Amino acid sequence: MDQSTAPAQIEFRNVTKLYGHVAAVQHLSLTVRRGEFLTILGPSGSGKTTALMLLAGFVAPNEGDIVISGNSVAAVPSYRRDQGIVFQSYALFPHLTVGRNLEFPLEMRGMKAAERATRVDRMLERVHLQELGGRMPSQLSGGQQQRVALARALIADPPLLLLDEPLGALDRNLREQMQGEMKRLHREFGITTVCVTHDQEEALTLSDRIVVMRAGRIEQTDTPEALYDKPATSFVANFMGEANILENPGFKVEFDVAPPADTVAMIRPERICVATPAAPKRADADQRQSITGTVDDMIYAGPLRKYRVRVGSSMLIVREQVAAGQPIFRPGAEVSLDWLRSDVRFVVA
Repeated sequence: MDQSTAPAQIEFRNVTKLYGHVAAVQHLSLTVRRGEFLTILGPSGSGKTTALMLLAGFVAPNEGDIVISGNSVAAVPSYRRDQGIVFQSYALFPHLTVGRNLEFPLEMRGMKAAERATRVDRMLERVHLQELGGRMPSQLSGGQQQRVALARALIADPPLLLLDEPLGALDRNLREQMQGEMKRLHREFGITTVCVTHDQEEALTLSDRIVVMRAGRIEQTDTPEALYDKPATSFVANFMGEANILENPGFKVEFDVAPPADTVAMIRPERICVATPAAPKRADADQRQSITGTVDDMIYAGPLRKYRVRVGSSMLIVREQVAAGQPIFRPGAEVSLDWLRSDVRFVVA
């Protein structure tokens, strides 16, 4: 289904949650479409986890309403909501085998033993754990435990899947592997999924849409591509990767269009090209802005090389893919920087 035309399955309607006099979530209004993978992203204290706990039914709103499939659930306790939940700790039953962990939610629903066994076998196969049904959780790797937690959340075919920092306990390589696994499962099940994370890369990889929260409010909601390429505010620009905010930079910034009122210019580090001052001009030089600067620092990060270059009163970040035969600029080197004027974006400061 085209997500842009899919019907709404979840609605936050002007929801506020207070802890004492502190508003963890303020006037939150948000729609999640059926079959969508939506990620709520933000720093600590932004309200993202509280929003998920409200949706899960673990806390109740002080104001507003939460609607699922057309029905208000603001006063419905968690155990009466038909949803699968995966926590960062996985919360597997340590005294039960993998198979019994998967069987437990089916048993609680009164499903007959033969059907439970069939479902468990089928689910173990779908998450590639068919040989591990008799093991205890303590005998599994972190990635295997994560797949068991996902399988347990999905086995009863709930209409909603809620993920609370689901990959936070994994190392980088395993986290990237499990991102691919989660995308595959989402495509296969087509289940409406709401995920909370502070990991920008995870959000960009998994999501159909991303909600960026700040101080209990939504800062911006959009597709991963739009959030990264066209952030609305300097907060989103800096939170979704690195950004050069060109506010009073100490040099004239050239534009193709007039900047909107009350905005500042921004350009992503990978959009800036670095070269020797004597390098020949590019074929599209008339569409570019060129300046010179001095390398302050160079950081090698495997496939990427990052420079901090002082230009005027600004320190610009430049990021390039490492390639054979590429010049390497050490601190103190004079360099030429240039970028397409069309790559400059305007954000609210």
